[in-house]
Amino acid sequence: MRLLGLLLAGFVVLAATPAPAQDTAQTDVAQPSASRPVATATSPDGKLALAITINGEGRVGYAVSREGQPVIGESHLGFLFADSRQLLRNMELQGTSKSSKDESWQQPWGEWRSVRDHHNELVATFQEKDKLRRTMRVRFRLFDNAVAFRYEFPEQPNLKTANIVEELTQFRVVQPGEAWWAPAYESNREEYLYNHTPIDGIGTAQTPFTMRTRSGLHVAIHEAALIDYSGMNIARVQDGLLKASLTPSSSGPKVVRDTPFETPWRVILITPDAPSLYHANTVILNLNAPNKLGDVSWVKPRKYVGIWWGMHLDTQSWNSGPKHGATTAYAKRMIDFAAKNGFSGLLVEGWNKGWDGDWFATGDDFSFTEPYPDFNIREVSRYGLAKGVHIIGHHETSANIINYESQLPAALDFARSLGIDSIKTGYVSDAGGVQAPGPNGGRVFEWHEGQVMSRHHLKVVTEAAKRQIAINAHEPIKDTGLRRTYPNWIAREGQRGMEYNAWGEPKNPPHYDTELLFTRMLAGPMDFTPGILSLMGRGNTPIPSTLARQLAYYVTIYSPIQMAADLPENYEANPGPFQFIKDVAVDWDDTRMLAGSVGDYAVIARKERGKPTWFLGGITDEEARSMTVPLSFLEPGRRYRAEIYSDGDDADFRTNPRSIAIEQRTVRSTDSLPVRLAAGGGIAVRFVPLGR
Repeated sequence: MRLLGLLLAGFVVLAATPAPAQDTAQTDVAQPSASRPVATATSPDGKLALAITINGEGRVGYAVSREGQPVIGESHLGFLFADSRQLLRNMELQGTSKSSKDESWQQPWGEWRSVRDHHNELVATFQEKDKLRRTMRVRFRLFDNAVAFRYEFPEQPNLKTANIVEELTQFRVVQPGEAWWAPAYESNREEYLYNHTPIDGIGTAQTPFTMRTRSGLHVAIHEAALIDYSGMNIARVQDGLLKASLTPSSSGPKVVRDTPFETPWRVILITPDAPSLYHANTVILNLNAPNKLGDVSWVKPRKYVGIWWGMHLDTQSWNSGPKHGATTAYAKRMIDFAAKNGFSGLLVEGWNKGWDGDWFATGDDFSFTEPYPDFNIREVSRYGLAKGVHIIGHHETSANIINYESQLPAALDFARSLGIDSIKTGYVSDAGGVQAPGPNGGRVFEWHEGQVMSRHHLKVVTEAAKRQIAINAHEPIKDTGLRRTYPNWIAREGQRGMEYNAWGEPKNPPHYDTELLFTRMLAGPMDFTPGILSLMGRGNTPIPSTLARQLAYYVTIYSPIQMAADLPENYEANPGPFQFIKDVAVDWDDTRMLAGSVGDYAVIARKERGKPTWFLGGITDEEARSMTVPLSFLEPGRRYRAEIYSDGDDADFRTNPRSIAIEQRTVRSTDSLPVRLAAGGGIAVRFVPLGR
C-alpha cells in the first residue's frame, strides 16, 4: 500500500500541471484521464518503484519514482503502423508475472571482470478490447540504478507483420534540470559536440544522453540489444515530455518485422550522482544475451600504432602517389617501432585499391583483397608476425554496403590467410548516405542507424567471428551492449575522436571530453585514438590539451584496444611521457570512478586484468581544479610505487600545454593523493606493488 501511495502521489504532481492537448497519436501531451495503476514493482533495494497504468481511454503507461519522489511521470506506450490502426488505445490487462534474478557473470574483456546482474522483473500482457484483439507484452526490469523495458509481440492472426512507422514511447521527465545531448539526423552522423541546455531545450537527441534534475538526480536514456530494428533517438515534445524517434528507412516503415519479435530495451539510468551514473553502464550489458561465440580467447585486447595520423596531418595520403602512406618500407619501419616499444598491432589504412578519385562519392571502387603495388601485404604481414606485431586490417566502405557485402567472405578469408585477427571497418558518408541493395537490383539510401544497418553490422561481426577476427567499427551503429553477445565486436567509434583535433575548427574543447564520459561512454568502449604528444594538428595548429591529459585518456576513455596515435618521431622526442603509454594496461579487473561531475571533471581508477597493478586517470574542463583523492582502492597493507605524470605548476592548455611533472613516491591504501589539474589538463598514475 505504501508503494501504491507513493506512485499515486506522483500522478497527483503531474495532474497539477496539465499540458495542452496536441496531436495525440504523435505527441500525446494531454494529461491522461482516470489513470490507475494495474501493476507495480520495485528495484531490489526498494529505492526505484514502477507503476504500470491504464487510463480511461485504455492507453498503457508507466511511471517511475525514486525514494518516493517522481522521476518519470505517467508516460504512454504504443505504436503507429503503416498498414493498420495505431496500437495505442482500448487496451486491457490480460495478466502479469514477476520474477527476480541475482547472478554474476564473467566478461572475457572489459572494465570489470565480473558483472552482477541483480534485477526484479515484471511482465504485463495487454490486448485490445475491439475485434482486432492484437496482443502486446511489455517486459520491465528494475535494477537498483535503472529501469528498462521492451515490447514483445507474440505470433497472432491480426498482426502477422509489423510495419512500424513510429514507436509511441514516452519519457515524461518530471523535474526540470539540465541536459547534455548531441543532435540526431544531422549530416555528420553521431559526430557532434554536445549541447548543454535545460531539459526543456532538448531538440532531437542521440542516445545515450544525460540529464541532471534540479534535485541533483542523474538520468540517462539509452537502449540495449539493438537487433534487427531501427535505432532510437529522443525528441522533446514540450517541457519535460520526451518521445522516441526511430531512425528512418528508405522503404517507408522504419521497422518491418514478422511476429513473433521483441524490440530493443528502452533504458533509463537513474542515479544520485555522476560517478554512480558511470558505473550504471553495466545495465546495458546485462540486458543483452550471453556470449554466443563460445571460446573467445582469440579476441585480444591490445595497444597499437598506425599508418593513420599522417593522413590527418596531410603529410601522408590514403590514395596512391608520392604521399602514399601505406608502403612496404614505411610499414616495416612502423613494425620495428611497435615491436621495440611493446605494441602488438599496426593499423594500416590506405593499403587497398579504391582510394584514388572521389572515393567518398560512391565507394564502388574499393577492393578488400587487392593492395596497391607499393604495398606488399603478404611480406608486411609476415614481417610483422615474426616480430609479434599483427597487422590490423582496414575496410573503408564509404557506406557502400552493396560493394562491401559482395566481397565480404573473400575479404575476411584474405585477412585470415595473412594472420590478421582484427579489422577496422569504416562507413564514411553523409547521414542518410548508406548505399544498400534495393528492389530489382537497384540501390537505395539508408541511415547509419536504421534497421538495414543493424542487420549489416551483425552480419559483418558474425562472419568475422567464424574466422576469429575482431571488428572495430567506425562511423558505426551505436553501441547497445552487443559486445556481450558477440565479444569480437571489440570497439567502435560513434562520436568525435582525436582526428577532430588534427583538422580545422572547431576542435574538441576540454569540456567535451568530460561530457563524453557521462554520455557516449555509458554505451561502451570507444576507439578515441589518444596519445598525441606533439600537441599539434594540421599546419601546426595547437591541440586543446596538456601533455598529461593525453596520458590520462588511456585510463579515462575506455577501450580494450588503445592506439598510440602520434607519429613515432614525436614519441621518441618525448621519452618521459611516452613511458606511461608503454606501461598502461588496456584490460581491467575493476573500475572505480573516484570523483566526477558531468561536463566538469572525472577521476577514474582501474586495476589491470590479472595483475595487482592499478592505474589512475583524471581530466578536467577549461577550469583548473585541485582535489585530494583517497587511495583506498589499493590493497590494504601493501606498499606501491606511484609513478605520477601530472600537469606542471605553470601548465595551461592555452598558454603552456607542454609543462609536465613526472615523479615517484611510495604510497599505501591509507594515503591520499593530491591531484592538481591544470585548465584543459589531466593526471595519469601507475601504482606498482612493492611488497608489504
